[in-house]
Amino acid sequence: MGIMMSNDVEKNSELNRRIDADLRARTQQQTRNTPERDVAEEYVEGTKKTGRFAWVWIVLIVLAILSLICIIFI
Repeated sequence: MGIMMSNDVEKNSELNRRIDADLRARTQQQTRNTPERDVAEEYVEGTKKTGRFAWVWIVLIVLAILSLICIIFI
């Protein structure tokens, strides 16, 4: 029984080696075909600058937190 299991393990490991080699080849092919882009540029691409009134939101959030603390403890 141990011999049969070791044969299965050898077949599975050979299959795993083939799959790994195929995936590596595909990954290398894809990296060659795609142009390199900076990760930071890609992240910033869809964002916009903070508006002039961002401080108003910060003040409102702080006031909301203070009011919740007052409600809980008073």
